[in-house]
Amino acid sequence: MANPNQNVRGRGGRYMPSPETAIRDAKAAEVRAKGRTYQQVADECGYASSRSAWEAVQRAIAAVLKEPGEAVLHFELERLDAELLRLDGLEAAARKVLTARHITVSNGRVITHPETGDPMEDDGPVLQAIDRLIKIEDARRRNGERRAKLTGIEAAVKVDATVHEVTQQDLELQEMLRDAKARVAAQEQALRDGPGGEA
Repeated sequence: MANPNQNVRGRGGRYMPSPETAIRDAKAAEVRAKGRTYQQVADECGYASSRSAWEAVQRAIAAVLKEPGEAVLHFELERLDAELLRLDGLEAAARKVLTARHITVSNGRVITHPETGDPMEDDGPVLQAIDRLIKIEDARRRNGERRAKLTGIEAAVKVDATVHEVTQQDLELQEMLRDAKARVAAQEQALRDGPGGEA
């Protein structure tokens, strides 16, 4: 009866043995380890020839050598996943800072606008949050590059340092940054002018 998995291919188009074939290969390696010839391995394990028995033993050896590498790959991918979860938490915290209202306080006193008497907003936390979001995005990009290297799809991932897609979120962040800088400049000027400054 034909092996239903005989045409199963893995990454790179390589033949992937069925679980039954893997067990049989391991048995062939076990028999060979007892000092039997490949012909004896073939006879005992039911292979058609000594060449088939040799191939089975080679597959078993390759599988044993591959297992530690796969374990390391799994560990590294889990670390990258954990890092992404951490970055998600940091991003949520930074976005919360972006939407909150921050009042300027100096020496324990709320700074008010000299003309209106309203509390002056502090754009420092907003600017820091924007800066943090940029760093988080950079960390995500590096995470993706490491993942591509580990999984062997690096060739399919192209990173261009000069050209990138600008999303609506990028545009909103740029606009917020411009507005925040303008407000900070106006507040600094108002503080320099002071209550008795020129109108």
